[in-house]
Amino acid sequence: VVVELRARFDEEANLRLANRLQEAGVQVVYGVVGYKTHAKMLLIVRREQGVLRRYVHLSTGNYHQITSRIYTDFGLMTANADIGEDAHLLFLQLSGLGPVIRLKCLLHSPFTLHKGLMEKIEREIGHARAGKPARIIAKMNALNEENVVEILYRASQAGVGIDLIVRGACALRPDIPGVSDNIRVRSIVGRFLEHSRVYWFQNDDAPEIYCSSADWMERNLLRRIETCFPIRDPALAARVYEESLANYLADNTQSGRLEPDGGYTRLVPGEASAHAAQRTDFRAQASAGMRQIRLSRDQILLAGIEEQLALQ
Repeated sequence: VVVELRARFDEEANLRLANRLQEAGVQVVYGVVGYKTHAKMLLIVRREQGVLRRYVHLSTGNYHQITSRIYTDFGLMTANADIGEDAHLLFLQLSGLGPVIRLKCLLHSPFTLHKGLMEKIEREIGHARAGKPARIIAKMNALNEENVVEILYRASQAGVGIDLIVRGACALRPDIPGVSDNIRVRSIVGRFLEHSRVYWFQNDDAPEIYCSSADWMERNLLRRIETCFPIRDPALAARVYEESLANYLADNTQSGRLEPDGGYTRLVPGEASAHAAQRTDFRAQASAGMRQIRLSRDQILLAGIEEQLALQ
């Protein structure tokens, strides 16, 4: 177990937890010296029919019994082999048993996340200049990393449409003529604390969507241990997009629009239908999505059975 002793407001509780774990015989480590571990990861390794299989949970939110009730977050549970290998390598690095690592699927701070994010924004700039579809939608707690702000301004000037949902502090200023004409920023404040970080890149209509533990802040991108993971299953990717991005961009009752002068204007429905993102009921969509996932799984199992029969 990796325990972060510098978790704000939970230092004493985490010390007690670490002591209890050690007394029970659990190996406890405290991460990389000088870097706060802000990533949220769970890895289970099982031996199944003589083969090791990894199960991974990656999250935007804390493993905390109180905040899980009042924060909005996303978590991914997967048995994908590449993601499992990446998580395994990350835990080795955190426990001091691994050198500098190269991952297949995940981006991680302070090594590849900042660079990978800049490359993806640069790619959208290239698409826009080539006349191809180019758009960025991102949701986070705060944005202040100056290189990210600068490249977003360049992307706006290249014609990339940019929608940002930033709950807290935002160093970027939208709607400045000739600088950020194509950038819109809104903040959502409601019953639940907006905590999920979701990044979507249109990528010439081959979209990529990521969830992450990292805000676009200097400390998260350059001075912490963070993870950023892709959502590759089409049904899940569509669900994350609809619930965390499209849903919040449609909000006209709890949103504040950031103005060029740094102030916020509260959005009102006007003649349009009122839409509160935090009050949207997604149970029907979630059930349909799970049916589709189960169908995909059953098709995979059936294909495997047919393959075995053919071999016999």
